[in-house]
Amino acid sequence: MPSVQDIAREIVAREGGFVNDPDDPGGATKYGVTIGTLRRLGIDKTGDGRVDVADVRALSRADAEAIFIEHYYRRPRIDLLPKALQPSVFDMYVNAGANAVKILQRLLREMGEDVAVDGAIGPQTVEATARVAARPEVGARRLADAYGIARRNYYFRLADRRPASRKYCVTRAGGKGGWIKRAEAFISPEYHLSDAEFQARIAAWG
Repeated sequence: MPSVQDIAREIVAREGGFVNDPDDPGGATKYGVTIGTLRRLGIDKTGDGRVDVADVRALSRADAEAIFIEHYYRRPRIDLLPKALQPSVFDMYVNAGANAVKILQRLLREMGEDVAVDGAIGPQTVEATARVAARPEVGARRLADAYGIARRNYYFRLADRRPASRKYCVTRAGGKGGWIKRAEAFISPEYHLSDAEFQARIAAWG
């Protein structure tokens, strides 16, 4: 099982370097850390008394890893979830904040657990997740697969509603885009969409 440091390192590598895509609501981003995150945490890398795009550019990989571990893993209490589930929820929390937890909570409700969908990992969510993971017919690995599939569906639904986000789901050549590949990185190969299944899912996008 990879350590949290290993997972953070993989997230940083997956996120890539500096980008400032006008279609990305997060704004200027480097290694997955947005300008909004720096402002919220008050991280002034350049020491000029303000947090702006220059501070995003100044971020190092080590900075990003430390931010993710503290603010996207420990503080949200992802470490209290089953080990098999932690990498995908951690990665999704970096990508979508509290929505990562809401995806899990909705999944737990679909599996018969009475949990609030509030985006916070508290005793209720921890206990419900442990109960589902302990079911003989589910187990932690199948729960992690189910979470990854729910996450993939979240991305698809987001792109359904917001055409500008579709480029994150599908490449210019028509193949699986970054969001879908990212979700499937945490899903067992048997549950990956085939090319035909993927094309059928995005057919309505034109």
